[in-house]
Parts: sequence; structure tokens; C-alpha cells
Amino acid sequence: MSEATTPEDATAPAERYGVPLSDSRGQQVLHPTRDGYIRLLRTLLDETFTMCADLTAVDYLLHMNRELPAGVVPERFEVVVNLLSLQRRERLRIRVQVPETDPTIASAFDLYPGSEAMEREVYDMFGITFTDHPDLTRILMPEDWEGHPLRKDDDPSRIPVQFSADFTKRGSR
Repeated sequence: MSEATTPEDATAPAERYGVPLSDSRGQQVLHPTRDGYIRLLRTLLDETFTMCADLTAVDYLLHMNRELPAGVVPERFEVVVNLLSLQRRERLRIRVQVPETDPTIASAFDLYPGSEAMEREVYDMFGITFTDHPDLTRILMPEDWEGHPLRKDDDPSRIPVQFSADFTKRGSR
């Protein structure tokens, strides 16, 4: 089941581990549902994908018509995870659709403890909540910050930029 398969019916999407599979510049990309996300991570951990190299998010507010495998419904947000199997010398990317109306997804922390800070950053910058995360608090912005700076609809001009006199002197050398 771990190998990529292309069904006899050419209209059906390719799958790996039972989820839609696509290709991004030669890298395999898996597209599980939110409900199947943790189940897929458990399977991949058992299949020697023991390292979570990266976990981030993307706000597709302005690109809702992006290309996705058949059957994958585009949502405003995507959580993107890059896993490595050092044993196989293989990398997999996972892209999970997360709706704007319910920006939550299960935490990968129990399976990949190194994802703790990465999930906090996604929460801080995009406002996506990771359920069962051990410490889902802001990591980059002040605790009293309102909004999420990497959302495409966040207004960056609401906070005026202030330069100190000392800074302007150093910049004029």
C-alpha cells in the first residue's frame, strides 16, 4: 500500500497510503483530509518517516482556484508538513486543507515532538488552532497582539512604524 498507484480508470487520482497523491517538481505530495491527517502521520511514522523537517501554513485567500488532485476541495488555508525518512533517503510533503470557518487541525506533537514550536508559529501567524497542543500560545508576536500577521487580509498599516533618532543616525553613515 505504500507505493504510489495509478488506478486503471485514468480519471481517478493517483494515491499513496490511501490518500490523493500529486507531484511538485519531482517530490511526492500527499493530500489527506483533516480527519485523516493524524492517521496518515502515524502510518508514515511506522514507515520510517521519523523526522518532521518543517510544518507551516499557507493562506490561499487570493488563489482559491489553485491546482489540487481530483476530490480535494480547496480551502483558504493549508497546513504543509515535510517529513523525512533518513532510512529510505526519501522526503514527503503533506498538504492538509483547513477551512476559514473552522481553522483547526489536530496537533502532530504526540508523534513528532519537534513540531511544538512550528505549530505555535502557525497559530501565531495564521490563527490556525492545533487541538491537543501542549502550549498553544504566541511565539513571535506579543501576547496582547490582535490578529495574525501572515493572513492575506491582515492590515499591516494599522501599526505605524516608528524610528528612533539613534537609528536614523546609524543609517546615514
